[in-house]
Amino acid sequence: MFTFGLGLMLLDQTRSVLSFGINMLVAPITGLIFLIPIGNLVDTQRHRPILIGSLLVRITALIIFASTINLFSAQMKLLPIVLFLIVDAVSTNLNDTCFSAAIHELVNQDKVQQLSSLTQTAISIAAILSPTLGVGFYSLVGFNGFIWLEIVTTILSFLIMLSMHFYENMAVAPTNHRQTLNSQWTTFKAGLIYMQSRSVIKMTIMMGLVLNFFYTAVTIGVPYVLKDELHTGNAMLGIFETGGAVGMLLGSLIMSFLPALDRRHFFWHLMVPLIILTWLIAGLGSMLVLHLTAVQLMVSGSLVMGFIAFILVWLNIIVQVYLQKTVPTHNLGRVLATLTTVNTSIMPVGTLFFTMIFQYSSTGGIIFLINGGLLLSYTIILIRPFWWAVQADKY
Repeated sequence: MFTFGLGLMLLDQTRSVLSFGINMLVAPITGLIFLIPIGNLVDTQRHRPILIGSLLVRITALIIFASTINLFSAQMKLLPIVLFLIVDAVSTNLNDTCFSAAIHELVNQDKVQQLSSLTQTAISIAAILSPTLGVGFYSLVGFNGFIWLEIVTTILSFLIMLSMHFYENMAVAPTNHRQTLNSQWTTFKAGLIYMQSRSVIKMTIMMGLVLNFFYTAVTIGVPYVLKDELHTGNAMLGIFETGGAVGMLLGSLIMSFLPALDRRHFFWHLMVPLIILTWLIAGLGSMLVLHLTAVQLMVSGSLVMGFIAFILVWLNIIVQVYLQKTVPTHNLGRVLATLTTVNTSIMPVGTLFFTMIFQYSSTGGIIFLINGGLLLSYTIILIRPFWWAVQADKY
């Protein structure tokens, strides 16, 4: 809701569409810059103190932001906003990586999948509710109200985190906080050597990179095709988005009730949904090319978007659980930080690339067909080497 309110405020103040998506630029760049120190910090220090420090810094940054934002006007508001978004991105990356790396300190091995699924369920519910609640709340209290709501909720998150017990007998041995740039790189390089030694991790990161690149065509292409080519209006787009949100929620809930998936079957759990996903993307293109009635488009579109979201959640949870179960705690932070940073950093590139493609295309559905075909070809090429990598993986 806060990000949504920030975008609305910037749009009102600057009348710039780019300002509305400024966080999409700041977050990936910040993630790249701070990848090494975040990965090293999570792997070399106790996790609970990191979370305490990170949340306290975010609360302080929010209070300073609330106190200074109204001192700036129009385009100048971008200065405090960008500074806050940098702090926010570092804090968010640190929190996400640290919580994921600390999962063995929170639950036992049998509950890793259930915790990951329930966490994704909470994220899905927030994704469904935040746009609707954000519009109403923004009209009532404006952006200043959003800031103070964010301060209150961050404090609540901080108190919840303090109530959690971390079984730190598995935590890594602390090292000196004051590390030079050379020692920072040496520590992170050790994590890269570990990832290099496990082909499964290398190939999983590369698959995530390619998949996220092609999926940006869906995130920016569906609104463009529906509104600019088919002229269906906002209602149809809302139905498509609702279908995706419901699929995301159902995927998270179903995964939380399933028994723990055998990591020896990781290949099938990953490759079969990925192949189905390529057909769904191609099917989305076919659906948009055909001259369907409004009802047919509404039903088929919401179903396809729901299944796509379902499979993406499945893939995300499968990869997270596999890494959390097979990567040693002292390497997990660097592995997860690398995976997250690579996946988020490719999305702005994909956004810029597919924005140009869709603008110069008269039939956007064909782009989805081509993307589905390319992604399927990539997946087929990857089947044999990925199979051997999984069979040879030693953990």
